Amino acid sequence: MTITLPQAALDLLAKKVHGHIITLNRDGTPHVTLVWMEARDGTVSFNTARGRQKARNLERDPRIVVSVQDTENPRQYAVFTGTARLIDDGAIEQIDRLAKKYLGVDLYPAHRADEARVRVDMDVTKISGTGPWVG
Repeated sequence: MTITLPQAALDLLAKKVHGHIITLNRDGTPHVTLVWMEARDGTVSFNTARGRQKARNLERDPRIVVSVQDTENPRQYAVFTGTARLIDDGAIEQIDRLAKKYLGVDLYPAHRADEARVRVDMDVTKISGTGPWVG
């Protein structure tokens, strides 16, 4: 069952924090990658391109774990477990917004005409870690 993120988790995602995204490769081994994060519509969200390993993994198996460390208090971190939804709508706007947040530029500098961006929103079923977001 999807849970509502507590305000403390939304506040953490509003910061300039990076997420470690864990998906499952076809052979069951974990695939880990670093991404820019945000809270979108009250949930965990990030951006990637179709065809990248994490997107291919999530298209096949939507289970996902995201770990985010609080840069202001490194001993606090949140681990979000759930399933991913890959959404084309608004993906370009999101990567530009994330570029503004993380790089201070209005447009994502690595836009490629041959690449389809995708927004990944997460249906969170569990939050663990250490911090005020853990109940």
